[in-house]
Amino acid sequence: MDAAIATHVRREYAIVIGERTAEQVKLAVGSAWPQPEEQKLEVTGRELATGLPKTVQIGAAEVREALKEPVGQIVQSVVSTLAEVPPELAGDVLDKGIYLAGGASMLRGLHARVAHEAQVAVHQAEAPLACVVLGAGRILEDLDELAPLFTDEPARR
Repeated sequence: MDAAIATHVRREYAIVIGERTAEQVKLAVGSAWPQPEEQKLEVTGRELATGLPKTVQIGAAEVREALKEPVGQIVQSVVSTLAEVPPELAGDVLDKGIYLAGGASMLRGLHARVAHEAQVAVHQAEAPLACVVLGAGRILEDLDELAPLFTDEPARR
């Protein structure tokens, strides 16, 4: 996402911004779905033609457009994964919804965009940056009991 923002700024304004600046733009005004009271942000980078610093204003809608491809890939991955959910799990998905995890899940409006396109309830994990590793840790703590869930072998008791 940061690279998509940096590429957009370079293409539209002929300004080079760094990865950290692109991330700040994403965090400040980035979204996957229109938000109430969208903001604009001043972004300073190096102008390609002169090499001098230059400041431009970038709005939330513009950043959303810059994020169109990476957000679209995330949404498409979710939708195609849900299309392959076994029938036994489909009821649970419809009943409880899905949970987004990881840093990308923190993008404003991503849950609304996924919910709109996938037609299921979408929630954000309680600790999106840590939940996967915390879950893996819990599995390791109870590995003997949970091992049958991860293999085709029947449980030994």
